[in-house]
Amino acid sequence: MYQNDIEGANALVEKYKLLKSEIGKIIVGQEEVIHDTLLSIFCQGHVLLVGVPGLAKTLLIDTMGKALGLSFSRIQFTPDLMPSDIVGTEILDETRAFKFVKGPVFANIILADEINRTPPKTQAALLEAMQEKHITVSGKTYALQEPFFVLATQNPIEQEGTYPLPEAQLDRFMFNLVLDYPSYEEEINIVKSTTMGKVVEIKPVITTEEILYFQQLVRRVPVADNVYEYAVRLSASTRPAGANANEWANRYLSWGAGPRASQYLILGAKANALLNGKYAPDIEDVQRVAIPVLRHRVVRNYTAQAEGITVEELVRKLM
Repeated sequence: MYQNDIEGANALVEKYKLLKSEIGKIIVGQEEVIHDTLLSIFCQGHVLLVGVPGLAKTLLIDTMGKALGLSFSRIQFTPDLMPSDIVGTEILDETRAFKFVKGPVFANIILADEINRTPPKTQAALLEAMQEKHITVSGKTYALQEPFFVLATQNPIEQEGTYPLPEAQLDRFMFNLVLDYPSYEEEINIVKSTTMGKVVEIKPVITTEEILYFQQLVRRVPVADNVYEYAVRLSASTRPAGANANEWANRYLSWGAGPRASQYLILGAKANALLNGKYAPDIEDVQRVAIPVLRHRVVRNYTAQAEGITVEELVRKLM
């Protein structure tokens, strides 16, 4: 596709700029969230978007799917949703033989809308798909389309009728991204653009083959030993009572991040370096992705909650 990896890295930067420009036709602001979501896509990761209603979480994912030119499925998670509603089910056809009917999980981008509104049994239907990129029904395994991403949304303020995601599923997400309210100027632009009846068309600016190539390119990026050591040391410092535990972790955390956090810190640092025109990541690139990688992988204890210390504050202290 490209003659060498340097040419591919330069092409990745250009495609990234085109994607941001295309997404910016619909989404106002949220620069950091858009950057991190695209980052996870080039790392083959999944994203959990957390924000109050009305912050365009669903619109962002829908717009991104159009700009990427990938097949898109939206699953509205509800208390009565069943696993078969996600992965598919077997039915008897007219020849009295069982036929598998694929569910909405068979797409490139899966929008799991309000994922915490369905019971754990249904949430778990996504676990195999997110990690192994295939699903098993009645003893048969079905491969999913590549590339495959789960972009889930979650409302943090409503607790009634919700089912918190288990740690095993949270760990499958590369990033936990928090959407905040827009600034005053951004909200003026949002209101102007959404109340004038203007129709904006989003065009795909990248091919499936290019996305798959860029995903492999990210994994080929060289990393210095001191960057590997920093990423692993940062993850290990979150584990209370561990050999490398930080005093802040011992005091304020009841559970720390596992090895998957170290993997995502390095992958995220590689992609962040490429998108910023560098051919190898440094410690600053690891720090840039540390909060979204660790935010959902560490559990605060009662002391931290009582003193009002946030996970973000703890991660910054550990860095």
